[in-house]
Amino acid sequence: MSEKNREGKRTARERLAVEREKQKSADKRRRALIVGGAVVAVLGLAAVIGVVAANAGKDDESEASGPVVAPSGAQGKDGLAIPVGKDSAKSTLTVWEDFRCPACKSFETAYRPVIHELTDAGQLKVEYHLVTLIDGNMGGSGSRNAANAAACAQDAGKFAAYHDVLFENQPQEVDDAYAGNAKLIELAGKVDGLDTPAFRKCVESGTHNTWVAKSHQAFNKGGFSGTPTVLFDGENIYQDRTMTPAKFKKMVEEQNKG
Repeated sequence: MSEKNREGKRTARERLAVEREKQKSADKRRRALIVGGAVVAVLGLAAVIGVVAANAGKDDESEASGPVVAPSGAQGKDGLAIPVGKDSAKSTLTVWEDFRCPACKSFETAYRPVIHELTDAGQLKVEYHLVTLIDGNMGGSGSRNAANAAACAQDAGKFAAYHDVLFENQPQEVDDAYAGNAKLIELAGKVDGLDTPAFRKCVESGTHNTWVAKSHQAFNKGGFSGTPTVLFDGENIYQDRTMTPAKFKKMVEEQNKG
């Protein structure tokens, strides 16, 4: 090989090495920009979440300061529980739910058949407490408005059926569809006899909004960790990973025998 050719190859290798170093430097700068941007985005999101949570707490307090209009037939302390089933039932299930809560929908989907069976048989009474946790976490008013509409359905003696319809048609957690009264009234059409002028007025005027806020305050004061909170004999059976609808049914039946 001639000296000229060797020199040409050396020069080509050197140029390639220089280009590689330039590329490495560019890659490092790009990664730094991406990481920096991600950190800024996370910090911004955290700030937004903090503001939403803080504002949600203030809203609860302001709404709860007005006159409380409990739905017809509400029971329990301060009239914050909506009962389903016979008062004479030996077993009572206490359920804290949010109509925007995906985990609440999962619970309802799994346990609804056995709960209906036991309440229809007079063996179980369910006390429903309505919560606005997702409004506070995600922003919006769908939890509150849906809870108010459910309370309006209770006034009409249609709570249980409308409660099921709301969970069956639950939007995505980030979709505040239940903030729209038109959507809540539309779903009332799935319950025979519920979509009446009285129901519409109750929904559109937010008749039970302050009652809903009081219910959420009671949830916070109860020290519960999240929704759904499902209490049977003082134990949160939703947190029991061994619990199944069949096991729960057996527990209720055994309690009724005693």
